[in-house]
Amino acid sequence: MPDDGGPEPFRTQLIDGMRVEWDVPIEMDDGIVLRADVFRPVTGEPVPVIMTYGPYAKGLPFQRGYPSAWEAMSRDHPDAVAGTSNKYQNWEVVDPEKWVPHGYACVRVDSRGTGRSPGRVDPFSPRETRDFHDCVEWAGTREWSNGRVGLNGISYYAMNQWHVASLRPPHLAAICPWEGAADFYRDGAYQGGIRSTFWDNWYDMQVKTVQYGVGEVGGLDPNTGQRICGDDVLQPAELAANRTDLGADIRAHAFDDAYHRDRSAHWDAIDVPVLSCGNWGGQGLHLRGNVEGFVRAASTRKWLEMHGHAHWPLFYTDYGVDLQTRFFDRYLKDERNGWEDRPAVQLQIRQVDGTFTERGEDAWPLPSTRWTRLYPTVDGSLAEEAPAAGGTARFVASGDGVEFSTPPLPERTEITGPLAAKLFVSSSTTDADLFLVVRVYSPSGEEVVFQGALDPHTPVGQGWLRASHRRLDPELTTPYRPFHPHDRTEPLEPGAVYELDIEILPTSLVIPAGYRLGLQVRGRDYVYPGPSARLSNLKNDLTGCGPFLHNDPADRPPRAYTAETTLHLGGSQASYLLLPVIPTA
Repeated sequence: MPDDGGPEPFRTQLIDGMRVEWDVPIEMDDGIVLRADVFRPVTGEPVPVIMTYGPYAKGLPFQRGYPSAWEAMSRDHPDAVAGTSNKYQNWEVVDPEKWVPHGYACVRVDSRGTGRSPGRVDPFSPRETRDFHDCVEWAGTREWSNGRVGLNGISYYAMNQWHVASLRPPHLAAICPWEGAADFYRDGAYQGGIRSTFWDNWYDMQVKTVQYGVGEVGGLDPNTGQRICGDDVLQPAELAANRTDLGADIRAHAFDDAYHRDRSAHWDAIDVPVLSCGNWGGQGLHLRGNVEGFVRAASTRKWLEMHGHAHWPLFYTDYGVDLQTRFFDRYLKDERNGWEDRPAVQLQIRQVDGTFTERGEDAWPLPSTRWTRLYPTVDGSLAEEAPAAGGTARFVASGDGVEFSTPPLPERTEITGPLAAKLFVSSSTTDADLFLVVRVYSPSGEEVVFQGALDPHTPVGQGWLRASHRRLDPELTTPYRPFHPHDRTEPLEPGAVYELDIEILPTSLVIPAGYRLGLQVRGRDYVYPGPSARLSNLKNDLTGCGPFLHNDPADRPPRAYTAETTLHLGGSQASYLLLPVIPTA
């Protein structure tokens, strides 16, 4: 393939203060040619590169592909769309009109089989990760590159950053995964060992719609006039043959085997500087990986930032762009800008009214944490002392379960960090699925919910566990973050009592005096007791858990997940909720 010094098999345009190269070919090791759009300064001087590689079609405008998300961002975060024509805004990647003037080249690559890149679609596969590696190396060796490539983007464009960083491409200089899972099994496919149907529906709505070869259905890129999804038009059978059946693949791998590990981060290999940005309300996909990445990545130069709001707008706001550019300026431009003097952990501490207070911390979990146990009791309370006498609470195994709550809190209480629960459980069948929800109620009894990453009525905290997956990994488990290997099933003996340690994903909330804190133990997904909502790019209504539902009947057959589940609540079998209480300064 000719390099930049030879004849250009793509179109170059000087527009909006940038040199834009449309549909640049990047040849992979097996001969497949991927296509990229390159936005860079007109001077031609070598600059650092911000790259994304993903399946959402580089020619699909944000406004067209995700209209409800765009409208919400424009309305609620006007700075996200200010200072730019927005002609080059794409879903979950940087806006070049904000980055090129700051001295960066922005490279967007359509992943194999999507947009204008031919080939077979296989999301997050080793083939994709190798492609991404080679794209990083291609960008790092262009004459317009200073040899340093940074990766930045949301969700898919965050997840595959963890993957490719595990391969250590020589020209990769820093990564900023913004709200992206890192453990394919635990963070999204099988939460607590219970299958989520998110990936099935996501594939239908956001990937198949822009598969290479769908023709006019994919529309035209308004910036180039080209078909967004390539010049070839493939028949339905050809399209199906050119993509994996993602839902079937996940269903065929019910344990954390090589399939999932090939699509997950390898922490010991990640040694580049990391800015990991997670969302308190991203309980289904956009939270756990960011915290795990900060804690477990081998890099000695790593920072964690945790925020709220919907998962796409903050990335584009002045807050998000300033945070990202300062990080990349340090490691891609070698600017001595004081970045390394900042606290290792930057938190947006959530208030019950949905506002946030910024605070820096030195480590995760927070060093000042006062680990506090609250014990469910037979009268429905959460008590500070374990009940001396044993008791039980029973519920329909696939139903809404039972709830326990504190009395009105006597003083302001902050909980920030990871949570966990130890439950003593018996089942009338050979298994039980536990869905844990941490809830907070105002003095009037109204539940406090928040705008989550996707769902506008997201509860304070959630955790999941299939009882037959209860075995712990002793090396990776901590009291506040149980870790289950999920490598085999150990059926329950009906009526026998089992000790279950359940991870509840991190949260942050300052709870005023007079409010109550609750723990609900359910047999199915949480449902917000109020109106649902919708986003144009999602298949299901948003009823509290967003698109992250555990409703695959093949995964939860009635013979195993009906009848009755019993919680044991005192004496030698005292269940408890572990909270990260932060003392008032």
